[in-house]
Amino acid sequence: MSASYSGSCFCGAVEIEVTGAPNAMGYCHCRSCRSWSGGPVNAFSLWSPESVRITKGADKVATYHKTDMSYRKYCSACGGHLMTDHPPLKMVDVFSATIPGLEFKPEVHVNYAETVLPMRDGLPKLKDFPKEFGGSGEVVAE
Repeated sequence: MSASYSGSCFCGAVEIEVTGAPNAMGYCHCRSCRSWSGGPVNAFSLWSPESVRITKGADKVATYHKTDMSYRKYCSACGGHLMTDHPPLKMVDVFSATIPGLEFKPEVHVNYAETVLPMRDGLPKLKDFPKEFGGSGEVVAE
């Protein structure tokens, strides 16, 4: 039986469940994620779409997309951020803060060339995205 983890938006009107293990966890430093999250870095966990399920309040889930790369989902009642669908990657980024029961084990930093919060943690720092996601795959120094 696969592990499952539950989470919700800020007010609790929308609840989600993720099942299994994420495909990746890490930090995104891009301006877009920073602006959306309201913080200097976004902690992500990437899941296969079939591993993510809205279990309550689907009618309260609103979507904003600035580009076709990211469809950002949030609660229309409280504005609490939930996840971001990435159709070209065939993955869903469920913000690690949304699923507090999941132990966050970051493996990589992406878009580190845009960082405003340098982090010295020994993890690989990618200039942009991995090659398999359309980036350069270039590693930059801490």
